[in-house]
Amino acid sequence: MKVLISDGISPDGAKILTDAGLHVDNVKLTPEELIARIGDYDAILVRSATKVTKEVIAAGKNLKVIARGGVGLDNIDAVAAAAANITVINTPGASAISVAEMALAHMLAVSRFLHLSTMEMRAGKWPKKEFGAGIELYNKTLGILGLGNIGKEVARRALGFGMHVLAYDPPFSPMDFIVEITTLEKLLTRADFITLHLPFDKKKGPMIGQKEFAMMKPGVVIVNCARGGIIDQKALLEALNSGKVAGAALDVFEHEPPTEEEQALINHPRVSVSPHIGGSTKEAQERVGAEIALKVVRALATEQKLK
Repeated sequence: MKVLISDGISPDGAKILTDAGLHVDNVKLTPEELIARIGDYDAILVRSATKVTKEVIAAGKNLKVIARGGVGLDNIDAVAAAAANITVINTPGASAISVAEMALAHMLAVSRFLHLSTMEMRAGKWPKKEFGAGIELYNKTLGILGLGNIGKEVARRALGFGMHVLAYDPPFSPMDFIVEITTLEKLLTRADFITLHLPFDKKKGPMIGQKEFAMMKPGVVIVNCARGGIIDQKALLEALNSGKVAGAALDVFEHEPPTEEEQALINHPRVSVSPHIGGSTKEAQERVGAEIALKVVRALATEQKLK
């Protein structure tokens, strides 16, 4: 059976596939090339870059498995895959620790002006007075929107910092530690820091907009290491300019790479940014590669047994 790896995989992951006797092609294709060649493969393995559209799925006459190494299925037409009876798998927990650490890193950067003081000192300045009024995470209230694999890892670390943790997540499941589960409205009004770890629902649109910003405490800090679009970026910029939001940290954007219009938000002095690398650590890549490879092997083995 043949597997196409479109966005790369760790060496350990590739070895798992080849050791299972699968023929593996590790090559990056254009959308047109992908449609032309996908019919030769039983499985395709992607990360975030490759889009597995309904056109790709329609051309995949032998396709049995679509695998995404990462959280969510944003770049896969899961509806078309289901209609074609193709198994879709991902690795929702493999990069959770990396993303959680990124969220906390951004909180610390905004709270202590690290992104600004670095630039100032590189310019030969000594901004001790300007950036000497940071705040601690200790004893602050953190609101977590989305208590899945990543949200839970954020909660564990926030408790270690001595923060009070509130969480909002409709499909909540029990945990091995205690946080306060509350409503969205109560979380927005009580939190000093708010971090989002939810998928983006295109039908519903942004979860945080002008209405939600109006409910928040003055001086709140917003962190988004989940998906672009969850926060209304224009409303966030307005809240930053008005002072309602003291700082924001963004690893994701509505458009990636960001458009020229989004640069106003990226260049804002109270915004810490990174280029969607929350899950991009060496350890996470190794875990993702190994986990998705094993899932592909098992899924293809199941397909063979069903024949």
